[in-house]
Amino acid sequence: MKQLLCGFTAFIIGFSCNSVTEKQDKKYTDYVNPLLGTTTLWDPADAGFTPTRRVWGAEVFPGSSLPNAMVQVSPVTMFRSGSGYQYEDTVIYAFTHTSKGHWNLCHIPVLPVTGSFSPDDYSSSYSHQNESAHPGYYRVFLERYGINAELTSTLRCAYHKYTFEKGKEKRLMLDLSISNERVRDWNIERQSESVFTGYQQTGEKMYFYAVTNYGIQNIELLKSPTNERKEIAIVHFINSTGNLPLELKMGFSFVSVENARMNLEKEMSEKSFTQIKNEATATWEALLSKISVSGGTEKQKKLFYSCLYRAFLWPALRSDVNGDFTDADNKVVNKGFRYYTLPSLWDDYRNKLILLGMLSPTVAADVISSMTDRGEKKGFMPTFFHGDHASVFVTGSYLRGLRGFNVDSAYALMLKNATVPGPSRPHLAEYMEKGYISEPDIERPELETVASAGVTKTLEYAYDDYAVALLAKALGDTANYTMLMKRTDNFKNMFDPSTGLMRGRLENGDRITPFDPYFPYYEYMYREANAWQSSFFAPQNVNGLIGLYPSPDAFESKLDSLFSIPWKGYEAMNISGFIGQYCHGNQPDHNFPYLYCFIGKQEKTQILLDSCMNRFYGMGKEGLAFAGMDDAGEMSSWYVFNAMGLYTFSPADPNYIVTVPLFDKIVLSSPESRINCTIIKENTGKKIVEIKLGNKIIDGYFIPHEELQKGKELVIITN
Repeated sequence: MKQLLCGFTAFIIGFSCNSVTEKQDKKYTDYVNPLLGTTTLWDPADAGFTPTRRVWGAEVFPGSSLPNAMVQVSPVTMFRSGSGYQYEDTVIYAFTHTSKGHWNLCHIPVLPVTGSFSPDDYSSSYSHQNESAHPGYYRVFLERYGINAELTSTLRCAYHKYTFEKGKEKRLMLDLSISNERVRDWNIERQSESVFTGYQQTGEKMYFYAVTNYGIQNIELLKSPTNERKEIAIVHFINSTGNLPLELKMGFSFVSVENARMNLEKEMSEKSFTQIKNEATATWEALLSKISVSGGTEKQKKLFYSCLYRAFLWPALRSDVNGDFTDADNKVVNKGFRYYTLPSLWDDYRNKLILLGMLSPTVAADVISSMTDRGEKKGFMPTFFHGDHASVFVTGSYLRGLRGFNVDSAYALMLKNATVPGPSRPHLAEYMEKGYISEPDIERPELETVASAGVTKTLEYAYDDYAVALLAKALGDTANYTMLMKRTDNFKNMFDPSTGLMRGRLENGDRITPFDPYFPYYEYMYREANAWQSSFFAPQNVNGLIGLYPSPDAFESKLDSLFSIPWKGYEAMNISGFIGQYCHGNQPDHNFPYLYCFIGKQEKTQILLDSCMNRFYGMGKEGLAFAGMDDAGEMSSWYVFNAMGLYTFSPADPNYIVTVPLFDKIVLSSPESRINCTIIKENTGKKIVEIKLGNKIIDGYFIPHEELQKGKELVIITN
């Protein structure tokens, strides 16, 4: 480990010397590059293995959106691929209006066209030299058609501006038969001389109301001669060879065409493209300005504000300007709060949702209200992908002072998830009976084996129990607090003293044999991880985790091995970007570097954190990749917090572990959440020798959230 740490130190020193003089007149939005995270990792040195297929380098979209908006208007270079956009692709198929980065959405594909094309051949080549992106704005030149395309947006509307070559016939193509999901139904019709409307139904039904500045002559439907399910719509315009650019304003709704019209009239009205673009920039500027950083390199500032921008694109709005939304029972309702999509809870409960509450508390409260509404309709608080981490989000938010949602209703659902077997916690009955979740006896499990993921579930349920227990205590439910706290040590039931790792168990209690701690699984023993990437997760009781080893020194030695034993070259989806066995390209082990702080070796933590920030963001030959999927902002939020010198080690707890910031000074100012704090870094070392909060020396490395609300100065002194 000593040799490894020396290598890290040399890397960091070399990186830190690459400083440039910063411009003082830059806006915060000028530091943001929406193309960051759009490229693929191909270099084995970056991925950690020799790729035989695309390695996800964030899977984000470069187009226009506002914070947590309904609309994300963005180019599609490949349908059914992440966000729909891959930097290395050479053609654009359309501009769509929803995106996340998880192989879904991409509603209502639109493309300006001229000349000849067909339902099977309408994409256009493009060049990155003629492409640019900025918060709330995207531009690209479509080479096939000679069209300069510009996009901007509001919360619920998109504004397209297409400049054609002089004298060319202007047409619009809509391919409503395709999205990143299976299209179940679609419709388009001319409503008046300047308006066309319709919908596209995938998992959700998205309606649109579109207004053009050219009169609509007719809408033609063209069927593919080779694919009976393929049909495109062509909007033909009157006097289409005129000199004015073709402008298209589109309002959207998940309720009705009428509500889409209402959204358009309320948010765009008679405003010009430039007005909407400038308003979008101003909206982002206001959000990004809540964190002001000084010092650091130009690259670090660009990464910081690009990551901060990326953290606020999901969850996405689903209610209209009048408050209407379509609920989980497919009924149109109005509950007095803004309705949002379900967060990516398995990923972003760790950090992003806490950041959302810090800077946009009303959005966070409405997201919780939205989850609660879904839960009351379906009987259980919803989960995402794995674990039951809505509990962590709700508890962590409430204990940080977030209100504006019905905490009693949310708590009732959280408690039901934790005590009543149902869809939100698979294998809960066994977990409650035995204190662990077993694995079936599979003779030759493979990487893609789907079984119980019993180790990961046991560890995660134990932490979720802790989150529910904390809220039970805050609400005065002593009996359930006591019951749940007893379950928080269930992680110990998976520990195998013979290997020093968490190891799967059969139904009879025997350990899984044979056991290869280096082999990753999709959902066997571990969820998207191997034993090393899963064995140190117990943020609710780190001292209890350390106590499983013969001594703190033995624990340190095991932790050193995690970060020094080389990855064995396995190629697995979601798993890339390694320091030893530690994988930064996926979430399960993201709080493991901080464990050194609990055994008096904080400097080891810092060397690892700096290595992650320096190595795993802005990767690849273009400098536009992450080590793995951004997962709706989790990877980005990890960077934002650590660059500030704070991290949500246990997000259910209302405190932060203090680390060494990248920047010399950080000013946090969020009036909505009453946050007002200045963080100062003194000296350039990696070892923290003293932490002062308002001239009071802090014992340990944690500070409470409430201290960020008192206008104090947090000084981190290093050597």
